[in-house]
Amino acid sequence: MYKILITGGAGFIGSALAEKLIADKNNYVVIVDDLSTGDIGKLPQTPRDNWKFIKCDVNDYRDISEIMLGFKFDYVFHYAAVVGVKRTQEFPVKVLRDIEGIKYILGLSKNTGVKRVFFSSSSEIYGEPVEIPQNVYTTPLNSRLPYAIVKNVGEAFLRSYCREYDLSYTIFRFFNTYGPKQSIDFVISKFLVKAFNNDDITIYGDGEQTRTFCYVDDNVDSTLKAFYEGKIINDVINIGGSREITINELAQTVIELTGSKSQIKYLPPLEEGDMKRRRPDNTEMKRILGRDLIPLREGLKKIIKNGLYENL
Repeated sequence: MYKILITGGAGFIGSALAEKLIADKNNYVVIVDDLSTGDIGKLPQTPRDNWKFIKCDVNDYRDISEIMLGFKFDYVFHYAAVVGVKRTQEFPVKVLRDIEGIKYILGLSKNTGVKRVFFSSSSEIYGEPVEIPQNVYTTPLNSRLPYAIVKNVGEAFLRSYCREYDLSYTIFRFFNTYGPKQSIDFVISKFLVKAFNNDDITIYGDGEQTRTFCYVDDNVDSTLKAFYEGKIINDVINIGGSREITINELAQTVIELTGSKSQIKYLPPLEEGDMKRRRPDNTEMKRILGRDLIPLREGLKKIIKNGLYENL
C-alpha cells in the first residue's frame, strides 16, 4: 500500500485528486489543510478506511513535521498555497510564507524516504507571454507577482533537492482549471453565480484578454497518469486546456447555457496580474492523458446539470 500525503487537500483541485486516489484501495491518503482557503465540505464524502484528514499548517514546521515523521510517506502532492488573484494581491506577505512550507516539505521528504514530490506550480510564472503557446522549455518565466515568484522559487527548490539529494519530483504548471467545488472567487464559478442570480457579470478591462480552461477531471487524470505510470520524472509539464477564448466569449457562453438575463458590465482594468493572453503548449499532457480533453461547453453543462452554484 502506498502512503500518500496531499497538502491543500481541502482545496478545489487537491480534493478532486484525493477522491480519485482513495478510490484505489492500494493507496492510503493523508489529507492536510489549514482550512484558510480550503473547505472541509470538499473532503471525500465516500466512507472509506484508506484516508484521513488532519488540520495542519504546512508553513508551521512543528505541525507538518509531526505528520511526515509519523507516517513516512511514499509520495507527496504539495498543493497547499494561498490562491486567487484578489487574495494573493491583498496579502503578498502571506503568499511569500508559502516558501517556508515548500522548504519544510522538501527537507522532510528527503529525510523520511519520500520517493517523489509532485508540486502544483502555475501558469502565472510565465507572466505576460512572449510566446504562444507557452512552452515549458522555451518560454521565459517573467512574472514579478509574489504568487508567481513563490511558484518559481518552489520549482528551483525541487530541482536543487533532486540534484543534491536525489529527491525525485514532478512539476505541474496548472493553467485555469474549473469544475465542481471550485470556490466562487474564480472567473467561471463567479460568472455562474452571477448568471444564476441574473446579476450583472462584471469584467475587468475590455474583456478581450484570453484564457484556456481545463475541466478538473482532465487536470487530475493527467496528473494521476504521471503518478501511476512514472512519467514526467524530474521534469515539468503544462496542465491546461487547448482552446483559447476571450473573457467576453466566456461570459456570453455562461449566460447562454444558464438562460440568464444577466448583462455584461465593464470595470477598469486590473493594475497587475491580468495577463493579455495565456495558452499552454499542452502536447505532452494530451499525450499522457490518451484521450480528448473535455470541451468547455461540455464542462459547463456538467456543472449546470448538477445545480452547482445555484442559490448562492
